[in-house]
Amino acid sequence: MAELKTRPGPTDPTVFINTLSDEQRRSDCLALIAMLQEITGAPAELWGADIVGFGRYAYRYASGHTGEWMVIGFSPRKQYLTLYIMSGFDQYEDLLSRLGKHKTGKSCLYVNKLADLDQSVLRELAARSVAHMRATNPPSAGK
Repeated sequence: MAELKTRPGPTDPTVFINTLSDEQRRSDCLALIAMLQEITGAPAELWGADIVGFGRYAYRYASGHTGEWMVIGFSPRKQYLTLYIMSGFDQYEDLLSRLGKHKTGKSCLYVNKLADLDQSVLRELAARSVAHMRATNPPSAGK
């Protein structure tokens, strides 16, 4: 199996965030860094060129392939601010119904801006996802 290309690197995520031309997007990203660091107790790490991740967990597929990935993260994509809710959304319908304007994919929460969301609901969603990931996955040796 091919090795995962997206990995945490040495770049400070705020350096990347400060290169964003959209002031609102920069502000939202800095707010997410503060929120997710508080929830996870882990520092922000830049994964690849444009994903800000927090914490790490180890995974093993049935094939035997192992690796590590972030517990939670986000990326300021061109169209949406994408939050990576690694536990998925099946158990969070109650929160999603109160969250505000958003779209979801398998583990992606797509939003235009944080102001579209109920911040207390977003915080609860993130905290519950992080707790779920930590309860169901071993921590990575990396961090």
